[in-house]
Amino acid sequence: MSYNLLKGKKGIIFGALDEQSIAWNVAVKAFEEGAVFTLSNTPLALRFGNLRDLSAQCNAEIIPADATSVSDLEQVISRSMEVLGGKVDFILHSIGMSLNVRKSREYDDLDYDFYRKTIDISAMSFHKMIQVAKKLDAISEWGSIVALSYIAAQRTLYRYNDMADAKAMLESIARSFGYIYGREKNVRINTISQSPTRTTAGSGVKGIDALIDFTERMSPLGNATARECADFCIVLFSDLSRKVTMQNIFHDGGFSSMGMSLKAMTQYKKSLEDE
Repeated sequence: MSYNLLKGKKGIIFGALDEQSIAWNVAVKAFEEGAVFTLSNTPLALRFGNLRDLSAQCNAEIIPADATSVSDLEQVISRSMEVLGGKVDFILHSIGMSLNVRKSREYDDLDYDFYRKTIDISAMSFHKMIQVAKKLDAISEWGSIVALSYIAAQRTLYRYNDMADAKAMLESIARSFGYIYGREKNVRINTISQSPTRTTAGSGVKGIDALIDFTERMSPLGNATARECADFCIVLFSDLSRKVTMQNIFHDGGFSSMGMSLKAMTQYKKSLEDE
């Protein structure tokens, strides 16, 4: 069902890869809600993903870019304003990657070159993106910027590793830049702390199935899906959330407020009985 929440609005969506991507689902939902937008991902992602299918489905131009490159971001944002005919109303940052996680490096044995890449790709790119947009005066008054985070920014989760540091930095950037951009341009900046989601990138992380099962048992409403996260992104892009900024909002079925659930305790007791 469409509510025309984004009718007449323009945006840029970073990070869509395939049908499992949260950014892909956001694009589909934004299109259904009346928005026009551009899509951006790395040239490598264009070769291995299905972004051209999404482009055709949503009538959205693809602008390849390395989100860690300021010059590439300048090109994406400038070209988007040309294509869309003016300033944009929303930007989605759905970007994250850790080679330390992919290669199963433990937190007390990190490769520091990988660590720097994790921070640059997963967090600093968010600052660069906002700074470029602000300098180009690319976002309309009351516009909205959203980035995707995870509860590991606040709590230690086994194997999430240096991505936890990146997510903590991502949320801090949203607060720090949210104050400046809100004060000067009425642009709001928020992060969504999403349930663990079986995206293409996430599926490659060792132990993801066990984590998803655990959080499903712990959450009174169950894990939030990529499609449900897309719905929530649309609300934050829309005028319904005009006075929401500098927030990290948990979209996780209640997991972030739980200590122990009945389902999790039942499963834990079973494991004790098997010993």
